[in-house]
Amino acid sequence: MIIVMKPEATKEEIEHVKSVVEKHGLGIHKLSRGVKQTVIGLVGNTRAISEKQFEILDGVEEVVRVQKAYKLASREFQKENTMVEVDGVKIGGEEIVVIAGPCAVESRDQFLEAALAVKKSGAKILRGSIFKPRTSPYDFQGIGTDGLKLLEEARDATGLLIETEVMHPEHVRMVAPYVDMLRIGARNMQNFDLLKQVGRSEKPAILKRGLSATIHEFLMAAEYILSEGNPNVILCERGIRTFVTETRNTLDLNAVPLVKSLTHLPIIVDPSHGTGKYELVEPMSMASIAAGADGLMIEVHPRPEEALSDGPQQLTPKRFGVLMQNCRKVAEAVGRRM
Repeated sequence: MIIVMKPEATKEEIEHVKSVVEKHGLGIHKLSRGVKQTVIGLVGNTRAISEKQFEILDGVEEVVRVQKAYKLASREFQKENTMVEVDGVKIGGEEIVVIAGPCAVESRDQFLEAALAVKKSGAKILRGSIFKPRTSPYDFQGIGTDGLKLLEEARDATGLLIETEVMHPEHVRMVAPYVDMLRIGARNMQNFDLLKQVGRSEKPAILKRGLSATIHEFLMAAEYILSEGNPNVILCERGIRTFVTETRNTLDLNAVPLVKSLTHLPIIVDPSHGTGKYELVEPMSMASIAAGADGLMIEVHPRPEEALSDGPQQLTPKRFGVLMQNCRKVAEAVGRRM
């Protein structure tokens, strides 16, 4: 439920409305004081409360009931796009932001070489996974906490922002001091304890769509983070599981404009996991930009043939440079920039 105050509403009237909201056992998720109006966003069980209970209060212009289950993420709750800003890098605006780096941090030399390469080609955020959820327990699982200092070193060496995946609630507090953004992988999209913990963090969150998740489930997962107080959520389409076996996943690009019509949150695309084939990453990156994506997440490895995980989908630094050049042309064609 959203309460829109009149332009001439006084501070005392706004405070009175807030006190009435609290008396009804509801919380205030967002109080937006604009130039013309103040908007109060309510959270809690509003089903038994009539809009008239607030409409009769002095200073109230209208009360709007949000119909979507994902209330805080919905366009009904917030019409304008959310722009997530981290140290000057804005995701959700005119610029298409590229996150790039290896699938996993394997060693100091490998990670720093990849970091310097993606920065040279124009990436703004460095991907660096130190925990790796794998289908087989015998596959490389990441270097774990030994990689924290490497993340910090790469940030100092390149000036790039750093993001990494967290898999357990306890990872959040441990990893946060070393990174700028937290990533929730596809396998953990409905790890609700993890979502809540990330929601209590001040770090922006990248939320990947689950392997078989519907758009509704995807947005409800984002709602968990938002409801805990973290407004900086970036959605990531990374392909879903279908009957197709020629690619790793089916990259669902119609999800990009659909999600943008349903939510104010920015959405980026991961064509590396979406296709599983390095030769498909560039065309799907360009298609993602044309579809309206706010950013890309690209896997880049100095020597993909030596990668300890997902080598076939990782680009060499040279191929990544070509991708960036071609993607800039598409971005310009659709009125955006990189």
